[in-house]
Amino acid sequence: MEDRRRTPSKSCKLSFQVYPLLLLLPLIFLKSVSAVPYKIPRLTPHIRTLLRNPDSNLSSSSLLSKDFKTYSYTQILDHFNYGPQSYSTFKQRYVINFKYWGGGNSSFPIFAYLGAEAPLDEDLLSVGYLTANAPRFKALQVYIEHRYYGKSIPFGSMEEAMKNESIRGYFNSAQAIADYAEVLLHIKEKLSAQNSPIIVIGGSYGGMLASWFRLKYPHVALGALASSAPILYFDNITPQNGYYSKVTEDFEEVSKSCYKTIRKSWSEIDEVASKPNGLSILSKKFKTCGHLNSSSELKDYLDSMYSVAAQYNAPPDYPVTVVCSGIDGAPNGTDILGRIFAGVVAFESNRSCYDTNEYISPSETTVGWRWQTCSEMVMPIGRGINDTMFPSSPFDLHQFIANCKNLYGVPPRPHWVTTYFGGHDIKLILRRFGSNIIFSNGLRDPYSTGGVLEDISKSVIAITTVNGSHCLDILQPQKSDPSWLVEQRKKEVEIIDGWMAKYYADLLALKKIK
Repeated sequence: MEDRRRTPSKSCKLSFQVYPLLLLLPLIFLKSVSAVPYKIPRLTPHIRTLLRNPDSNLSSSSLLSKDFKTYSYTQILDHFNYGPQSYSTFKQRYVINFKYWGGGNSSFPIFAYLGAEAPLDEDLLSVGYLTANAPRFKALQVYIEHRYYGKSIPFGSMEEAMKNESIRGYFNSAQAIADYAEVLLHIKEKLSAQNSPIIVIGGSYGGMLASWFRLKYPHVALGALASSAPILYFDNITPQNGYYSKVTEDFEEVSKSCYKTIRKSWSEIDEVASKPNGLSILSKKFKTCGHLNSSSELKDYLDSMYSVAAQYNAPPDYPVTVVCSGIDGAPNGTDILGRIFAGVVAFESNRSCYDTNEYISPSETTVGWRWQTCSEMVMPIGRGINDTMFPSSPFDLHQFIANCKNLYGVPPRPHWVTTYFGGHDIKLILRRFGSNIIFSNGLRDPYSTGGVLEDISKSVIAITTVNGSHCLDILQPQKSDPSWLVEQRKKEVEIIDGWMAKYYADLLALKKIK
């Protein structure tokens, strides 16, 4: 499957299943390394106990079945221009599992997973939707890595790519889905599978890419499953406080006393911090691995932890319940901050110390996502005064633009996503020309507030689960999965089956005409 096409110019240089955690990336814009209070939670189907977990450095290749074969495609840097630099190339990684495929000669389908803002490795292990359903459809499984992540980084490394202003701009979603189109058409040609229908699948940011891919490349993909894709969290379509309102709702539904304790804790933290040696007192009380430099450092850590618990509030553990059990279960007489710390211990387990930088440690993924949010993925997520259980932190677009410009030398384009892909008046617009897209959402997921939650047409369908969390439906099925999750996946498969049946009927009719 190695690509041997000729190019105009030489190539550019170039514990799994442990408790999932979300990496909340504070946008550290200013060159003085001061952080604004604004955060864009990572968009990803899953996050393992990541940066501080030694298992996170394990290679997935040793854990993957031998059925997964890795290839590289010589990808063009710029799909939309014809300048000399546009023809520079880089190696893009993709993985294929042939095990269940019925073959291209019989037009059996291709399930294509569209990678998002992370290396492909974790997804190969965790996103089980393709492997679970490939036998039924006799489908080929394809997994494609997103440009600038993992082993698909132009010009060598993320650090080099981000420093190079002349090539940084090619790091965007439009280029990414054009990459996917090229790779998929290449695979169909190499495997003589011209009539094999393609279903693209993605979760979170990858879910957005899947839905956009179907809209932009209907001649390549027959349909799309977009799991937990907040395509409406742009350009003020969704209220700023949607995300944190849902986090708050999740906690309040589990325990009003837990919710009230969290809400009161922020002022308590500030009050203790204002005392002589206050930061030392907080450091000791929360067993921080390093001395706290400000109360905001602790508050950011707690903010991230609560958001992690809500976004990935999945069975059988239900992290929000775990946190609240710790807070509510503290011994009688325990003060507010003591109860909050008990929630930390319940969630993180009993450790010798707690690293308040756990969610913000630098990595290729955090660096890449920071660029994406500072260019086109401008999601105005904020909260006002007393409208959530969190302190006020409104989204200020003017300040956001100034900070991004300070960091990268160019301003973000906050209206580009809705200009290029759409979003406003989505029911009116997609009803007229969209088709074959499933938008699936778990309503406990804070990002569901920016998702499509109602059917738009007979073939642009919303599937929601009251107790579902972020991208739960496309993860590896477990024996302990509740019946509502099993039913959600079954419904998705039945819809895709219907798309396939219609496609094959149309294909047969065309062959008869010829």
